[in-house]
Amino acid sequence: MSKKVFIDPSLISKKQTGSVEFQISSLTNRVSKLTFHLKLHGRDYSSQRGLWKILGKRKRLLGYLFQKNSACYEDLINQLGIRKLKTR
Repeated sequence: MSKKVFIDPSLISKKQTGSVEFQISSLTNRVSKLTFHLKLHGRDYSSQRGLWKILGKRKRLLGYLFQKNSACYEDLINQLGIRKLKTR
């Protein structure tokens, strides 16, 4: 059940727990846990709403990271195995 998404050990230090990269990786962990939960409990609409909120927050953080440091953005999405943002 527990598919842990691993990030660089340097990001786990006490100083960098608020960094954008760490926040995105922790949100990705929560997304994987909630998707597993929703596979078992399909009618849990409150958890589904929470998942949508987490996905929206992660999307906003990914957009911010893409604007500020696109190289770090590319590394992070490859490391976490998530899709790129849609661009218009």
